[in-house]
Amino acid sequence: VSQTADNQLKLDIPSDVSFDTGRHEIKSNLRPILDRFATTLNQNPVTTVTIIGHTDSTGSDAINNPLSVNRAASTRDYLVARGVATNRIAIDGRGSREPIADNNTVGGRAKNRRVEIFVAEPAR
Repeated sequence: VSQTADNQLKLDIPSDVSFDTGRHEIKSNLRPILDRFATTLNQNPVTTVTIIGHTDSTGSDAINNPLSVNRAASTRDYLVARGVATNRIAIDGRGSREPIADNNTVGGRAKNRRVEIFVAEPAR
């Protein structure tokens, strides 16, 4: 977990365990991380969550933009299935526009297929 400049918490997920190329289904090794996160969210019901989906550069924007949103939606749906209220979660997708690693390598592309999860408390 890290803190952003606007005082949100960012859940740092090992991105190379998240999604296969061209897929929005959550990989099995991401599930335990999301299970623990859902438990924490359920213990802190006033927090809100923003999930941002990302892709590697394989494919066109016409494919990657909706795929990134679908990755965020899959993550949201997984958390909702574990008791987190839908109205606490916003989703968005950035396609391949914000890589965190080199898209010219297999390992880099795996790291770019990810979701970023931000947690905030409501303004007081």
